Amino acid sequence: MKKTVIIALASFALGLLLAGYVFLYSPEKHGAQVAAVPLPASEGLSANLFASAPEVRSDLDFPKIAAEVGPAVVKIESDRVEKRPAFGFGDESPFDDFWNRFFGQPRGGNRQQEQRSTVMGTGFFISNDGYILTNNHLVENSVLVKVVTIQGDDYVAKVIGTDPRSDLALVKVTGKNFPVAVLGDSAAVRVGEWVLAIGNPLGMEHTVTSGIVSAKGRQLGTGADFPQFEDYIQTDAAINRGNSGGPLVNMKGEVIGINSNILTPSGGSVGIGFAIPSNLAKKVVDQLKAKGKVIRGKLGVTAQNIDEGMRDNLNLKSKKGALITAVEDGGPADKAGLKQYDIITALNGSAVENMTDLRFKIADFQPGAKVEVTFIRKGEVKTVTAAVTTLDDEEEPAKSASTQKDIGLSLTAMTPNIARRYGYRTTQGLLITEVRSGSESERKGLSQGDVIVEVNQRPVTTVKEFENILQKTASGKSIMVLVRRESDGASQDTIVTLRVS
Repeated sequence: MKKTVIIALASFALGLLLAGYVFLYSPEKHGAQVAAVPLPASEGLSANLFASAPEVRSDLDFPKIAAEVGPAVVKIESDRVEKRPAFGFGDESPFDDFWNRFFGQPRGGNRQQEQRSTVMGTGFFISNDGYILTNNHLVENSVLVKVVTIQGDDYVAKVIGTDPRSDLALVKVTGKNFPVAVLGDSAAVRVGEWVLAIGNPLGMEHTVTSGIVSAKGRQLGTGADFPQFEDYIQTDAAINRGNSGGPLVNMKGEVIGINSNILTPSGGSVGIGFAIPSNLAKKVVDQLKAKGKVIRGKLGVTAQNIDEGMRDNLNLKSKKGALITAVEDGGPADKAGLKQYDIITALNGSAVENMTDLRFKIADFQPGAKVEVTFIRKGEVKTVTAAVTTLDDEEEPAKSASTQKDIGLSLTAMTPNIARRYGYRTTQGLLITEVRSGSESERKGLSQGDVIVEVNQRPVTTVKEFENILQKTASGKSIMVLVRRESDGASQDTIVTLRVS
């Protein structure tokens, strides 16, 4: 028993000694440093990753670039007065903006009310005598355009010219010695390089945001109010409402893009913004200065890109080129002998990469120019010469179907551009822009936005064709129309008979 007690006391004493050692000499207690075991250094990599501060790169001097370009950036305030139909109780149809903006006429009814609004965005001086580049969608249909500089000076601007197809506009203020932003070479832009966006997002004047070029040659597709000539530079520099028309600047202080659009599910920036390339802007500016509008060449074809299945079926060596899907009757391509399923591979010896490349290359030719078109037909390479004509205005104004015989409709020719803007899959036919109250067409259920595809089992593509059919139809007799209604990506065709009065 005595031996057991002695062993227990000895064990207790030894435990106290060990505890005291740990307490007195703990590294945490005395601040002792634990030696780091060095990692074996690989070639080109320092053993200590944080041995020195990151190097300050002189080619990424954001403050310097902002200071150089910022004074040339201005705020655009565009006042509009639009006439809209009055529906009573202050209500407006959500389709009104479509008809008023696009066709320049009220959606229906005779009661009109004026609606005033101010659109705000950005622009920038491109010459010291007051020329300012901005977006078309900021100044179109404006009754007054005001420009405010970084110094707070404001001017009334004159709209020199607009180009809806590229969404660019040129305005001018009176004065001299304005600070200028230089248009650079957008073709030299590389994906991944740093850029700054300068503008007035959400009314926050002269805001500078940074990011990189995310992609080049972007097409924003169909189903929205996008320009026809799209070759966007994509960036993740924050762009919001109000940045439109402002410069996208590279690290040399050159404007390589004009901010124009964003993709967003929320209405705010999610890092997907788009700028019009400066090289396209240079061409547009030259013509707007000289003519007040842009004149482009037209070949008279509808084309599409070639996918892998088409390449196999057509026995092509590559997917480069533009496949003709339709040839305009009597147009330059038709007269030159081009046909559906031909693949255009070059113009004047310059390779055509795809349908977008074809569109831009043809647009650069002035009307009357002779163009050597190289194409593939059934595996054989051929060449023809086509005389380019003028690319017409984007769409003809809406008009009543007939001044002598009536079915209660106003129509306009459906075009690929209208289809693209407003999300139609149907690209030919007659778009109904108005159905008059109490008319035969209203009684038969026709509505704005419906497309008349055929009349009396024959396709119609112009209002004139429709008028001719009406004139040949005796009063009291009926015409039979094939009507297409599109909704939520689906379409439904209906055959309707309309009595001519």
